[in-house]
Amino acid sequence: MNRNMGFGGFPSNAMPNQVAPVQQMPAPFCPPPPCQPIYCPPQAFPAQYDPPLVSPGQQYVKTNLFNKVVQHIHPSHTTTVNKLHVNHQHFFPHTESCVNECCETHTMCGAPVNPCCPPGPFGF
Repeated sequence: MNRNMGFGGFPSNAMPNQVAPVQQMPAPFCPPPPCQPIYCPPQAFPAQYDPPLVSPGQQYVKTNLFNKVVQHIHPSHTTTVNKLHVNHQHFFPHTESCVNECCETHTMCGAPVNPCCPPGPFGF
């Protein structure tokens, strides 16, 4: 290895900015800052009126009270009546029995059908 040759095969007396030509990088694109909106003065329009909404009429009741006293006299009398109650007890011994009856009826509603021999066109 040559003593005048430095790291990477470049001469040791070469300055770092002499190593290789550098290509200029394009500047990054920065969009211009957004414009502030321009506000117009507000416009006053005439008021708009809906048809009036009329609620049902409110009814109020005013009550006047006048007091008048009318006396009603109801005389009464109390009579004490002492009664003797005699309880006559009558006994009638009685027995009871129960009979249950059953009546059955069997009704034949047509002739039974033989599944092995179906009926003919005339029903037999």
